[in-house]
Amino acid sequence: MKSNMAHSISIQSRFRGCLLGLAVGDGLGGRFEGMDRHWIAKRYRTPQQLIENPPTTTLSYTDDTQMMIGVAEALYEDKEIIEKTLCQKFVVNYVPSRGYGRGARRVIEAMEDNKDYHAVACSYFPGGSYGNGAAMRVAPVGLFFLNNLESVSSQAYLSALPTHTHQQGIEGAQILAVAIAIACSMNEWNKSLFYDKLIPHCQSPEFNKQIEKARRITCVEDLIMLGNAITAIESVPTAIASFSLNPHSFTKAVGHVILIGGDTDTIAAMTGALSGAFLGIDAIPQNLLKSIENEGKGRDYIDGLAKNLADMYQST
Repeated sequence: MKSNMAHSISIQSRFRGCLLGLAVGDGLGGRFEGMDRHWIAKRYRTPQQLIENPPTTTLSYTDDTQMMIGVAEALYEDKEIIEKTLCQKFVVNYVPSRGYGRGARRVIEAMEDNKDYHAVACSYFPGGSYGNGAAMRVAPVGLFFLNNLESVSSQAYLSALPTHTHQQGIEGAQILAVAIAIACSMNEWNKSLFYDKLIPHCQSPEFNKQIEKARRITCVEDLIMLGNAITAIESVPTAIASFSLNPHSFTKAVGHVILIGGDTDTIAAMTGALSGAFLGIDAIPQNLLKSIENEGKGRDYIDGLAKNLADMYQST
């Protein structure tokens, strides 16, 4: 897709592309989670090979998409992040076998039992979790508040608090949400403008350094330098960098972060959300879109959520 076509992409297409792009990245990346990049490279030499020949006919999503659904449902209900509603959505949707980490399971189970889940979130890791769990689910916030980046950041902060208290875990969610908002609002790709808008929202020296490094990366071979781990600092910048290196190709943006191994489901989910927000629903390869599981809160449900959020965004 050429950059001069971007202006014709509707808000509804971008919202659908973002949420379904996240689910596609999550489902496909989940098949390679924790694998070594050299092992993956022996089987798939290019992103195109991976996308055209996925290892499974059905893409089952993980906790990344399940929690994103909860955020989207909470936003649709309240038009802002209200912690009580958000926690209720997390509990109702909770399926432990989706791949929730031990810390997340303990927090959500505390919510379910009406216990002090904040205390659990603070105590499970010293200072709270600095993982990418808040960032992986934050995409709907970036979409719904895209016209006000300060609101994006503050609402992303609120969306992270039930499970994350560490600065890096929260900031990762804020930065990704802002990046999604910027991508969704751009009519044509401009890398300098994208990073000029994003970098002022980096609050810590650590994230500022990583996002500046992402800005300077010029080839996909260097993505691994940013990291492929479950920490927010070693995953959010990687997703942003892969998107900005391949702004006109969902296949390349998502495929390259899977090929570097590690936390492939979450990094691919975040990248898919960014790419879908910029390129719209039609940029997602049809074979992958049709492969997303579709029972219960599957593909059609996510698509409907995206449409509803887009309609509500446009009406307000």
